[in-house]
Amino acid sequence: MDKIDRKILTLLQKDATMPVAEIGRKVGLSTTPCWRRIQKMEEDGVIQRRVAVLDPAKVNVGVTVFVSVKTNEHNEAWMRKFAGVIDEFPEVVEFYRMSGDVDYLMRVVVPDIGAYDTFYKRLISKINLTDVSSAFAMGQIKYTTALPLDFAIVVDDDK
Repeated sequence: MDKIDRKILTLLQKDATMPVAEIGRKVGLSTTPCWRRIQKMEEDGVIQRRVAVLDPAKVNVGVTVFVSVKTNEHNEAWMRKFAGVIDEFPEVVEFYRMSGDVDYLMRVVVPDIGAYDTFYKRLISKINLTDVSSAFAMGQIKYTTALPLDFAIVVDDDK
């Protein structure tokens, strides 16, 4: 990856529908070399996929719940089972194994508290959990899907 690749990624993170010709113009490349760089980053897995970011309120999932889970089960088989259960729940949009006091953390999106209660009941009917704690987001202050690229390893392209 070089500085031009980082510029391309910055543009794609803002708008993945931007035409390749426009991206190329903005980074100082013609269309074909720019397209080749994007293709290479896709092949290398740097660009995993291109998606549309939706407005949660407009698709009726405006309530965000952060769900902390503690368990007494700490083995590979249980973790795989839990991950499989979570895959069945489209409401879970992020799912992490954590260090510290909480074993797992989920971000769940639902229309309202009643829908969360239904989610919770379905969840605990499918897997045994030691402790589940839910925190409802009161408001979103910052949200982005763009990753910071300042830390990306860049090949010195001036040599």
